[in-house]
Amino acid sequence: MNENYGNQIKEYRISLGLTQNQVATEMNVTPGYISNVENGRTAMSLRMLIYYAKLMGITLDALVGQLEPEYKSSALDNALLREISKLDEASKEKLLKTIKIWNS
Repeated sequence: MNENYGNQIKEYRISLGLTQNQVATEMNVTPGYISNVENGRTAMSLRMLIYYAKLMGITLDALVGQLEPEYKSSALDNALLREISKLDEASKEKLLKTIKIWNS
């Protein structure tokens, strides 16, 4: 992962109006841990990234897509597949026709 992801995690937390203390309490860690992550002194484990994504109300794919630009297209593909899977067959057929029109 990109070495600047601590700054990105901080910006994401701030954009949601959360304090380091709030995030730390919800994740059952110390505010110092959150500070260290945001300042690039500590890397989050996969487990912590999962908890962080859940706290932020997004999928791990979406979080990693935001943190790692090279992964973003995979995260977007996965998000599209999740949404498409919720559609009924008739809606899927309409969507497919629409996509084919866009690509022509």
